[in-house]
Amino acid sequence: MPVIEITDLADARLGDYSHQTDVALKKARGTEHGLYIAESALVLERALAAGHRPRSVLALGGSVDEALDLLGDRDVPVFSGPSALLEELTGYLLHRGLIAAMHRPALPAPESLLATANRVVILENVADPTNVGAIFRSVGAIGADAVFVTPRCSDPFYRRAIRVSMGTVLQVPWTRVGDWASTRELLSASGFHIAALALGPGAVGLRDFAATAPERVAFVLGAEGDGLTAEALAAADTIVTIPMAHGIDSLNVAAASAVAMWALAD
Repeated sequence: MPVIEITDLADARLGDYSHQTDVALKKARGTEHGLYIAESALVLERALAAGHRPRSVLALGGSVDEALDLLGDRDVPVFSGPSALLEELTGYLLHRGLIAAMHRPALPAPESLLATANRVVILENVADPTNVGAIFRSVGAIGADAVFVTPRCSDPFYRRAIRVSMGTVLQVPWTRVGDWASTRELLSASGFHIAALALGPGAVGLRDFAATAPERVAFVLGAEGDGLTAEALAAADTIVTIPMAHGIDSLNVAAASAVAMWALAD
């Protein structure tokens, strides 16, 4: 496996790391579905374990051996160089030691994920990648079998979402769904009870819902501020609320996802 020492930034193969935005990486040339960036040896390890393919790795001197160990016999170039030069290339300090340009996998069909799931989380229009990453980390640890995101939700493969999740977005199966009419039909056909976390008349407290929860539940969470859309609420079988004290009416969406999944944990 080649280790390529960087002395200047003219090598075209370094383009994946040169101040690239997530949107640009998603449209990277020479790829079928685009690229995402995996930061740190831990995230690279989780990406490889998930079967994702690296295009290259960029590592500080002390992390080169770690990168080589993780890559094994894969024929993947590892670029290395002084910290100041790599910071000039990427626009930030590689304080985690290494980053890797990874091929995005094809997203699975929603039906395939629902076939073996009992607990799923649906993120409607959660635009902040920090919240998306935190939700994946929380619900993955507590027991979500899959996560679904709506068209206007931030991409879980965005660099910040992956970083905040500590790579959990590479471990918990996820995919995108379409409009609420087709999504409700899909969930109902698979035997899922749709529970929307929201405030409103007729809402059931989370403890009461959890006490008699159906075997298959899809929790729906909305963006902070706007909350769930009218379409999402209309598609729900039950509106569920988390009881609050001290006049507080809501939690951060990532915290709410963790509380809701914990309530249903075996």
